[in-house]
Amino acid sequence: MSTLAWFAIASLAAWFWLLLGQGFFWRTDQRLPPVDAGRGVPAEGGWPRVVVVVPARDEAEVLPLSLPSLLAQDYPGEAEVILVDDGSTDGTGPLAAELAERAERAARAERAAPVERAAPVEPVDRLGGLPLTIVSPGEPEPGWTGKLWALRHGIALARAREPEFLLLTDADIAHEPDSLRLLVAAARANDLDLVSQMARLRVASPWERLVVPAFVYFFAQLYPFRWINSARPRATAAAGGCVLLRTETAAAAGVPEAIRRAVIDDVSLARAVRRVGGRIWLGLAERVDSIRPYPGLAELWRMVSRSAYAQLRYSPPVLAGTVAGLVVVYLVPPVALTAGAVTRDAVAAWAGGVAWAVMAGTYVPMLRYYRQPLWLAPLLPFTALLYLLMTVDSAVQHYRGRGSAWKGRTYAGNYVSRHGE
Repeated sequence: MSTLAWFAIASLAAWFWLLLGQGFFWRTDQRLPPVDAGRGVPAEGGWPRVVVVVPARDEAEVLPLSLPSLLAQDYPGEAEVILVDDGSTDGTGPLAAELAERAERAARAERAAPVERAAPVEPVDRLGGLPLTIVSPGEPEPGWTGKLWALRHGIALARAREPEFLLLTDADIAHEPDSLRLLVAAARANDLDLVSQMARLRVASPWERLVVPAFVYFFAQLYPFRWINSARPRATAAAGGCVLLRTETAAAAGVPEAIRRAVIDDVSLARAVRRVGGRIWLGLAERVDSIRPYPGLAELWRMVSRSAYAQLRYSPPVLAGTVAGLVVVYLVPPVALTAGAVTRDAVAAWAGGVAWAVMAGTYVPMLRYYRQPLWLAPLLPFTALLYLLMTVDSAVQHYRGRGSAWKGRTYAGNYVSRHGE
């Protein structure tokens, strides 16, 4: 057989192993754990206190959509929101205060108004509920990444309220009104210390349609949700946009101090919790959405490349292995099918075609979850090539001294994501 045929057969074997042996990563059925009527749902007045901590740096663009969704949470117990203004220069703090004031005015007006209204109320005026505290911790001290520095101050302030749970959520995450209630009920019913949902990312522009579902698909391939959620876990990870964390477990794990240097803070957080015996659950969200826009390839490229090499622990051998794996698994099938058909190499064409079909088939559930057309499935090799180039670019930027850059801050190689170590 030809060399190309051997590569095609290797790729096909890899895909059959991924299909059956990698925790069924391609399935999208890992959703928030169900809550039985008799478990997890406290009686009236028995819901635990929760403090929501939101680190925010230059988020004025998205805050009008995300913050009101938190203030309007339909939570039966005591809850409040702490927004940590992490050195913003775009008016994030004053805007948050204005949104909270508008929410409070709207809530008072709604309580005082008669049941029947003469005219509909604008959506922004139906805010209400949770109180908001805004703090500004100043620039990070040496040895801290910006987000974790903000979380440090927010969590310290939250602990003074003695909550049972902390909800750590990014400033670009919008929650449905029942999101917090469902998270707490699931944590209580299943005795979980950390409940994390992979927020449904925005998919509107052509580049978002091509790249975003694949981002979640690749993440699930690396950290199969079933393995994470198993009684005998074989993987550990979280999604930093939405994390409900038991306060006493956070204290036992030394969070956030124990992971203060982490660039990929969500995986580091999960591993810190797991080390102290905490139970973790991670799945896809149905009531939590990211509203941050990535309209062009440049924005998506920066989003991926800023932390890709950190995920590989800044290791050249791991980078080389990752590139080789992406080539064999994702790029060989279409090349083998095309070249095999042209050169009449039946084995290469057959193996490459079957591998490509299996690949596309495993991508279909994620496309359906994101409500995208299924004709995008055969384009996954092209998307994988983009991710390969983004990963290489991440390494190049690291060795040029630019490290992991985000919103005006650059973290050099000493900020290696060591997953809590």
